[in-house]
Amino acid sequence: MDILEIMRSRRSVRRYTDEKLSDEQLKEIVSGALLAPSGHSKYPCEFIVVTNRELLEKMSHCRKGVAKMLEGAAAAVVVIADKDKSDTFVEDSCVAMMNMELVATSLGVGNCWIQVRNREAEDDTPSENYLRGILNFPENFACQAILSLGYPAKEPRARELDKLNFDKISYRE
Repeated sequence: MDILEIMRSRRSVRRYTDEKLSDEQLKEIVSGALLAPSGHSKYPCEFIVVTNRELLEKMSHCRKGVAKMLEGAAAAVVVIADKDKSDTFVEDSCVAMMNMELVATSLGVGNCWIQVRNREAEDDTPSENYLRGILNFPENFACQAILSLGYPAKEPRARELDKLNFDKISYRE
């Protein structure tokens, strides 16, 4: 599958089958994150891979009504970044997330980006603090997002290239 086809096929998946992901698949998905470029080659991002059912259920409360898919996910990757290491930690985290989404899609693994930064948990605490309490990452690390992973309960339909809004593009010659 070429990269444009993978991008076309990547859709947010919120319902998963009970099938587990292999260690090799998880390693390949996280390898995509490790291959992501980083501002000034600082690489402030780290990744917490969660496959434990109890932890996934607890994590599903990290956002008000938005993270429920974690209860049924086979795994999740939590992206954290050392704020003291680089001033591009937010951008670096986003690039790593996108790489993981594309690798997961290329493997037939459904995924969904769950925003954590500047969001609140169901208990009205900041989502980052809620997750820090569960996953025990250091205070100098910001939690940017979570990628939920699993086999799609229903295969999403790919986007159609001819329906993209090319009016959003302008050229300067």
